[in-house]
Amino acid sequence: MVVVIVVIAILLVAATTLLLTARLRSSTGGLSRETRRRDAGTPDVEAATTSSSTELELQGRERADETRAQAGDVAQRQPAGVTRWEPMDEEELGVTRRQFLNRGILATVGFAVATFGAAVLGFLWPTSSGGFGGKIPAGKLSDILGQIAAQQKPFYVPLARTYIQPYPSSSLPKAKKVYQPAVVTEMTNGIVALYQKCVHLGCRVPWCQTSQWFECPCHGSKYSRVGEKKGGPAPRGLDRFPADVSGDSVTINTGIVVLGPSIGTDTTGQDAEGPHCV
Repeated sequence: MVVVIVVIAILLVAATTLLLTARLRSSTGGLSRETRRRDAGTPDVEAATTSSSTELELQGRERADETRAQAGDVAQRQPAGVTRWEPMDEEELGVTRRQFLNRGILATVGFAVATFGAAVLGFLWPTSSGGFGGKIPAGKLSDILGQIAAQQKPFYVPLARTYIQPYPSSSLPKAKKVYQPAVVTEMTNGIVALYQKCVHLGCRVPWCQTSQWFECPCHGSKYSRVGEKKGGPAPRGLDRFPADVSGDSVTINTGIVVLGPSIGTDTTGQDAEGPHCV
């Protein structure tokens, strides 16, 4: 939650900076109102010279027309006015090339920042269903227990990163004194869902077929069939997920991690059944 707030704050600061930069750039290169008024009041020497020469030409033409009119050749020509050229106002011109390029760059940067922020939020936002972090169907309970009994090894659910192991009903009285209700519920249904990650430094803990324990190859932590610590540097037993059994279907909620039992917890009394793998 803290990371999300920090990301949102960074995005707000970036947006504010872009807006301020846009205003500064849009004002750069523009003339103030006072300057434009002074320019409007300054006489245009070139225009005045052009106007004078044009008036002389018109007077000459008028005299020629009068002479021709007196001679009866042509009708007298009416004088035509000359329009004075004036520079186009920036407001009439619209967006200048520099302003267009600046705004295009700012829009591109803003879009990139917004896209990056959306990607970060999407990555940090927890998934509510589907995939690791949500509820994952594991299969039928009867099939799971049958496969465990036949192969003498836990049932592994790759998408949930979870081992499913049977839990003996005879150990339930001890379990209710140690474990949280969310875990006791699945134990009552005859299973436990164990997270594959070692609680010491996060290595994946494989199953040792000979000892019938979970044994971490990284630093030698060992856990019983139901994930209770038996040896090594691990500070507790394997963490676990709540598993819901509806009818004959098992669903693992990987969005809730229940911490493993403390050191010394031994509800099943299982010892190593053969040589250790680590």
